[in-house]
Amino acid sequence: MLLCRISAVSQSVARWGTSVRRGALLHPALSFNTSRCQNVSSTEGTVHPAAAQGAGPYRDSVLLPRTEFPMKLTGQNLIDREVQIQQECGFAELYSWQRERKAKKEYCLHDGPPYANGDPHVGHALNKILKDIQNRFEMLRGKQVHYVPGWDCHGLPIELKALGELGTSGLSPLQIRQKAREFAEGAIARQRAAFQRWGVMADWDKCYYTFDGTYEAAQLKVFQDMHSKGLIYQDYKPVFWSPSSRTALAEAELEYNPQHVSKAIYATFALATLPPKMAEAVGELGSISVLVWTTQPWTIPANQAVCFMPNAQYSVVKRRDSSQLLLVATERVSSLATLLSTELESVGTFTGTELEGGVCQHPTIPKKEVPLLPANFVTMGKGTGLVHTAPAHGMEDYSVASHFKLSVECIVDEEGRFTELAGPELQSLSVMGEGNDTVISMLKAVGSLVKEEECVHSYPYDWRSKEPVVIRPSKQWFIDIASLKDKAKEVLAKVRVIPESARGSLLAHLDRRPYWCISRQRSWGVPIPVFYHKETGEPLINKHTVSHVTQLFSEKGSDCWWELPLESLLPPEVKAGEVTDYERGDDVLDIWFDSGTSWAAVLGGEALADVYVEGKDQIGGWFQSSLLTSVAVQKRAPYKALMIHDFVISEKGEKMSKSLGNIVDPDTVIHGGEDPSVSPAYGVDVLRWWVAESNVFSEVQIGPNVLNSARDSINKLRNTLKFLLGNLQGFDPRTQAVDPKEMHYIDQYLLHLLRNYSMKMTDAYNDFGAGRAIRLLQAFITRDLSKFYFSIIKDRLYCDPEDSLGRRSCQTVLEEILDGVTRSIAPILPHLAEEVYLHAPGHNEGETLFRSGWIKSSPVWRRPGLEEAVEGACAIRDSFLSSIPGRNAAEYELTIEIEPGLLFELIESLQDEPTSSSSQLTELMMSSQTTLTSALPRDLPADALISNGSFLINLEGGVIREDSAYQVAAVPTSMARCPRCRRYTSSSPDCPCPRYIGDGTTLSA
Repeated sequence: MLLCRISAVSQSVARWGTSVRRGALLHPALSFNTSRCQNVSSTEGTVHPAAAQGAGPYRDSVLLPRTEFPMKLTGQNLIDREVQIQQECGFAELYSWQRERKAKKEYCLHDGPPYANGDPHVGHALNKILKDIQNRFEMLRGKQVHYVPGWDCHGLPIELKALGELGTSGLSPLQIRQKAREFAEGAIARQRAAFQRWGVMADWDKCYYTFDGTYEAAQLKVFQDMHSKGLIYQDYKPVFWSPSSRTALAEAELEYNPQHVSKAIYATFALATLPPKMAEAVGELGSISVLVWTTQPWTIPANQAVCFMPNAQYSVVKRRDSSQLLLVATERVSSLATLLSTELESVGTFTGTELEGGVCQHPTIPKKEVPLLPANFVTMGKGTGLVHTAPAHGMEDYSVASHFKLSVECIVDEEGRFTELAGPELQSLSVMGEGNDTVISMLKAVGSLVKEEECVHSYPYDWRSKEPVVIRPSKQWFIDIASLKDKAKEVLAKVRVIPESARGSLLAHLDRRPYWCISRQRSWGVPIPVFYHKETGEPLINKHTVSHVTQLFSEKGSDCWWELPLESLLPPEVKAGEVTDYERGDDVLDIWFDSGTSWAAVLGGEALADVYVEGKDQIGGWFQSSLLTSVAVQKRAPYKALMIHDFVISEKGEKMSKSLGNIVDPDTVIHGGEDPSVSPAYGVDVLRWWVAESNVFSEVQIGPNVLNSARDSINKLRNTLKFLLGNLQGFDPRTQAVDPKEMHYIDQYLLHLLRNYSMKMTDAYNDFGAGRAIRLLQAFITRDLSKFYFSIIKDRLYCDPEDSLGRRSCQTVLEEILDGVTRSIAPILPHLAEEVYLHAPGHNEGETLFRSGWIKSSPVWRRPGLEEAVEGACAIRDSFLSSIPGRNAAEYELTIEIEPGLLFELIESLQDEPTSSSSQLTELMMSSQTTLTSALPRDLPADALISNGSFLINLEGGVIREDSAYQVAAVPTSMARCPRCRRYTSSSPDCPCPRYIGDGTTLSA
């Protein structure tokens, strides 16, 4: 018996060896001029049975592949077939079906709502298909998937698009809201239809919309909870303000333009009162001026202080060209000398703290003096090391004002123009245009302008209007992020972030802002439930007022804020006589607060999402707003994991834009354009393959080359699937499958590989690795199937008796491969998977793949000893093939010498007789005949080709290790080629090999 001499430690190998009746399953192999390392496609071998290629006496005796499954679908046929599959296979009902079935675990992927302001685009496709791939995988694995698609329906972009050129002039809030709602509903309908066409699994009749009254009510409950905890408050402080939209903005509503050009200036503030230390040291030298640098000259009229870094060093320097005395940071002296094109001579040096007590004369406002103050935000990277500080127009400036009780007076109106407080010379001028130039001229006129230059730098723009914003103080409603920050960081540490490199950005956004402005001066949104006293302006907001409004919104929707009389909006707790003292507020909530409370409205408070999947722009958006609101109310994150993908760009690496003409419309990708030669119909699965194959953690490219490559990859896959289906014609795995223990070793080995493949595919999908899954699929098909298994088994499939054990053994494995491969691609290519399932054997009518589970691999397929035997034989075969480059392996007879030992016994299990033309070893060698011996004969022919090598056997985790040498002698065969199977096993060219009987049947081996 095999391995009978090996000790008990090698029992696993012995068990494998005794599991097959020796010699009972040996069938001849078809010879190919290829090795496992050479490419033989699933339908193209270099040797086919003769009858496969035309009429002949043996044609009907060869079992060729037969299937109606098309290798390729194009044009309208492709589109129609996908729609037909969606209908026949119940795509629309699949989500509801899996929600109703019993499952031990639930998988919740919470949908971040896309904005309802336009048509579906490739960014939507990337996001929705990524989510669907994961949901379909989890559903196939037996989990009950919770996925409710939603839409973000409020906000200025929708309002602006809905009103178009009309603007808001003359329209009431309700009229504006009606037009905005209609526009949003139209966009939702178009996007929803596209998502369904993409095969996204959901109950499309039960989506969530942020303009629904029940959603708005859930949002206000979160608002009330946060307000009762003191986390929501009203204050007058600087905010990002969009003059183009005339509303406050949050950080998440900004886009930074890295090519913004500002007019930067260096200007002087004369020291009216020298700091005491400076007066002692250089007071006799003359007038000294503080030199500041700013990219926003228009803020100079609002200056309230000049700030310095307390622990830095400062110098009074004298200009060589004018003798002017300037106070600057010591480490900036060299750079400033170069900038001003003059030498700067130091006449005194001081620490930052020694500047305290200094007072400057404001350069444009006579009699106004501003102090020198310490501030830790001052940096030395640019400028002079001294910072002009206008608390009304800078966040850090405001922090200084709060600490030192400085005035925070706003001199800019909602349109971005100077008010009368800026003085008659500036009143009504735009601060970003003429007003900025006028301030520079005023500085020049009084001799304070030292230098003017253009500065290209990153600057915030309104993400909706694409126009620059300003910072101006306004009375707004805020969330106290500073109080939530530590807890948010603590819970975020427990969240899995994919990729992990994005965690730093999430934390940076938390650190970036101490507060979040949540009020907006628009009509299309959820009203902030606050009332103001008509005389004092004091807000009325408490648990009674908010609860009452919440109930009204739940019943009637938020339009009732404008529809109902004030007495209906106020709760009974407000006395009748007091009602007339109040008026309703006009502000609405930030849309990031809308979407950020979706965990409460959709998941229902106690639920916790397994994952949020969105683009990297949500690092500062939905991920943050969801985290902060959840931490405030639940003291935990609303998600266990974040999966963050990048954006879509063109094939040339350009951002998509209409002006460049490089926008790729997903509908055109699927259905084709006007000219099919330019824009062919690729179908949905090509779009899905593109998403899965892309490295979504960096910029994702799309274009004709990328899509053509995806289509070609799918067609190659279809080719393999067609081969599998064709060779399973007439096979029913329910009644004709062969037990693995009775199979050929090579077939058992493929089950072993299939099990490994299925485990790796499962791991890939578990890690959101759809791209890795595709690479595993392609490697398995190319290396293990096309180049190896398929090239070996075709003779058995085509030329063995239809019901023979060897052929049924092979078909059993092919059916398992077909099933495993089809299920493994199903999350990515659901249409193709269901199409294959419709053609595959062994299913009842009406069955669908997605209702039948994930890959069904068995633990008994794991065969370590078998793996060593087959791979050892493959190593020997590769040595042989390398000795006959470019020639047909089937034309040679082999003699294999292996020194006595473990390798010999493993290889001997593949061939009972010393010499055979029909053994499993010969099948693997793809030769005419194989002889196995422990010593090469001395009388080898002169034309014998000798190759050699060694193979390391490693079993039982390294307990069994043996490096065995071998030699292979290849001699041209004396046998003729069989006219039926084309193997070199016939006695003459006109006669078939012994397997064939004249009545058109074949002999069993």
